[in-house]
Amino acid sequence: MYNGNKIVVVLPAYNAAMTLQKTYAEIPFNIVDDVILVDDFSTDNTVKVAEQQGIKHIIRHEKNKGYGGNQKTCYKKALELGADIVVMLHPDYQYTPKLIPAMVSIIASNLYPVVFGSRILGKSAISGGMPKYKYLANRILTFIQNVLMNQKLTEYHSGYRAFSSSVLKKLNFELTSDDFIFDNELIALIFFNGFNIAEVTCPTKYFKEASSINFKRSVKYGFGVLRVSLLYFLTKTGIYKWKLLVSQ
Repeated sequence: MYNGNKIVVVLPAYNAAMTLQKTYAEIPFNIVDDVILVDDFSTDNTVKVAEQQGIKHIIRHEKNKGYGGNQKTCYKKALELGADIVVMLHPDYQYTPKLIPAMVSIIASNLYPVVFGSRILGKSAISGGMPKYKYLANRILTFIQNVLMNQKLTEYHSGYRAFSSSVLKKLNFELTSDDFIFDNELIALIFFNGFNIAEVTCPTKYFKEASSINFKRSVKYGFGVLRVSLLYFLTKTGIYKWKLLVSQ
């Protein structure tokens, strides 16, 4: 608990056997009440490692549902357990669990309902191993997104996020994509519904075992990001009605 709030950490996992133990060991259980791991039909022994760590809530998809589909299962289970604050943490150890108290405190103090761990806020992205082409794409896409969505985030592409349960209950995230573009569609829903997002500096860690999409998938993701931002802009200005946003 933190200030009377139940804290649930969700781990959307896919082939995370090599890094799960290290990630789990750094979770601050002095404030975290429950951990949920959703295994998206991994081909390694992720589930076995999760069981060895004593993770109580383990869900295994019978087929691969994609990154977005995995998160949907995570959030539904967290809300089912009565979470007040949900922290989405990748089990590949790319994001440090040591930031959980800082992220949770912002929400629990009623300052912001959503908090992202930003790899760009600060100057550690390149030194932390982020490929230069990904850094450049991140900066260009973020600039365009800020213009089209009238916001000032330093990064739209972080996989480290914390939410007040009130936000997740408000958003119909079931309508979003099951692929990687889920993250950006969720941001569109957050802003469209009037919620604000805070950011905290997050160290960047790229290494062999950390998950990362390849160049081809990155290009597809980039065009998907531009599509989401443009549809958001057109809907906000009344030129077009994007079903994802207006169906809320």
